[in-house]
Amino acid sequence: MTVPPSQLIDARVEELGDWRGEMLSRLRTLVKEADPEVVEEWKWRGVPVWYHDGMICTGETYKNVVKMTFAKGAALNDPSSLFNSSLDGNTRRAIDFHEGEKIDEEALKTLVRAAVTLNESKPRSNPRDQIPSVGSGKKSPSWFHCRVSDRNRKPRELELGHSVLSTSADRILPIIQVVAAVPPWRRPWRTGRS
Repeated sequence: MTVPPSQLIDARVEELGDWRGEMLSRLRTLVKEADPEVVEEWKWRGVPVWYHDGMICTGETYKNVVKMTFAKGAALNDPSSLFNSSLDGNTRRAIDFHEGEKIDEEALKTLVRAAVTLNESKPRSNPRDQIPSVGSGKKSPSWFHCRVSDRNRKPRELELGHSVLSTSADRILPIIQVVAAVPPWRRPWRTGRS
């Protein structure tokens, strides 16, 4: 059974048990307050990631810092100058929070909302963003199982090992389209129609 990302994040906060856990918990709360429709995921062996029409940001914990990395931070307006790390790249920007440091909560919420607005305004070119994913962080096996609607031949579900639509969904989308186009009576594989 797959553990929901929210429970894994709760466990990580509890496991840290120091100022980093408190900081991560507070940042998580602020992200949820800024965007109540945010989706939490657990990626890369222990990093909380927040999504809304694409990745918003991550919450990474290190020995001396809690880092909040915005996936498209370079494209965001930051009038409060919150970004203080990863400033050289063309895409990402990050905020490093140190022990005892105060969070400018309103400015951070504004930044999260700006990231959501940016995600909503851009057309989705990455197939991974076109299909909802439930990441388990495990590598996808080479086999899959696809359920297809009888009427319109559009895929409803794609199982990859222990999760539905794991991290390699961008490579799987063309396969789904081919599978969906094949009439059910010509499929040599299990369709699992319900």
